[in-house]
Amino acid sequence: MKILVAVKRVIDHKINIRIKADETGVENANVRMAINPFCEIAIEQAVRFKEEGIADEVVLVSIGPKAADVQLRTGLALGADRAILIKTDDEVQSLDVAKLLHKVVQEELPDLVLLGKQAIDTDNNQTGQMLAALANMPQGTFASEIRFVVSNSVKVTREVDGGLTTIELSLPAVVTVDLRLNTPRYPSLPNIMKAKRKIITITPVDMMGVALSPRLVTLKVEEPTARQAGIKVANVAELVDKLTHQAKVI
Repeated sequence: MKILVAVKRVIDHKINIRIKADETGVENANVRMAINPFCEIAIEQAVRFKEEGIADEVVLVSIGPKAADVQLRTGLALGADRAILIKTDDEVQSLDVAKLLHKVVQEELPDLVLLGKQAIDTDNNQTGQMLAALANMPQGTFASEIRFVVSNSVKVTREVDGGLTTIELSLPAVVTVDLRLNTPRYPSLPNIMKAKRKIITITPVDMMGVALSPRLVTLKVEEPTARQAGIKVANVAELVDKLTHQAKVI
């Protein structure tokens, strides 16, 4: 079985985001970048399937600037076999990402495509669903458990209000993963060294045969309203008085 994992390069979630002075976006120059955390969970799951003997090959694919090879190299150190970078310095929106991934799916013919449920920078939660529609594959989203019980199918469980929902998908399929699926490992030093010898195929986006057509324009990005400091009240009577006469919510 071949598993294709989509990997997005995003600003490291451990640092504070800064808005550009002209409010056209967030500052990403000289900012530490990392693998989107949900994509990291997808990589971990694919590697676990390989270690269990379920998968034969794990292939990573990313769309972005040349610098994204750093995140792909990290994914290779986590246990993936090889990687593909579709190189572009332009912003690529969800539908175009799905179209490019669809081209890779047509070339690689994976049995399973794993994606993070969303990227932490745009939070769109669209790409996996769009890819499944374009590739005419069954899809499972927000996976908290993925099991292979019967050949040529996969069971995907997701958390819903009050319980769990499990569906069975015939392969090939697209699955987006949620936080509870696993806890990604840290790459070991030997695996970091091995990853330097693994192959990253770089293809310019112009060579993919996909006409990119951004449909969204960001008009303005601004900081959220600063949260007001709270106050302490001496007793319930004072709380009710403030809610009634100041907040006017009761």
